[in-house]
Amino acid sequence: MATYLIEREVPGAGKLLPEQLKSMSESSREVLNRMGPKIQWLNSYVTDDKIYCVYIAPNEQMIREHAKTCGIPLGRILEIKAHINPATAD
Repeated sequence: MATYLIEREVPGAGKLLPEQLKSMSESSREVLNRMGPKIQWLNSYVTDDKIYCVYIAPNEQMIREHAKTCGIPLGRILEIKAHINPATAD
């Protein structure tokens, strides 16, 4: 399984209300539950006009299928090759 970073163009994303973010999350989770355990949503980061999501999936096609099914915009899909943090320097 690979880990992917998804960049979604969502104009005004940083101004979405908590209820709107909750609704998006519920829709995504419902589709993920139907798709089965091979695809997992780890977390997302909301900026002014984009949402960045981290997923584990066997391939990009499964991520595309998820986005299409739940109607969430899909931009770039990037496979994460490595994970580093401050502890990497130790």
